[in-house]
Amino acid sequence: MKKGIHPDYRPVVLRDPGADFAFLARSTITSDKTIEWTDGNTYPVVDVDVSSASHPFYTGRSRVLDTAGRVERFNQRYGRA
Repeated sequence: MKKGIHPDYRPVVLRDPGADFAFLARSTITSDKTIEWTDGNTYPVVDVDVSSASHPFYTGRSRVLDTAGRVERFNQRYGRA
């Protein structure tokens, strides 16, 4: 690797304020805000919109589409002979 052209890869806290969930990861993202983590160290914190704690796929709160209604509407519109 060339020296001086790559961003710093360091620990960062990624926080989902909507789900009150945070985790420590490594990233090149930068932030002016900091937070004291459970290990006593201070890390930059980045607020994210969606995490595994709030995403419908991982929480099981996904929407179910009414496919039966769509099929019935298609049959009414174009009819079955």
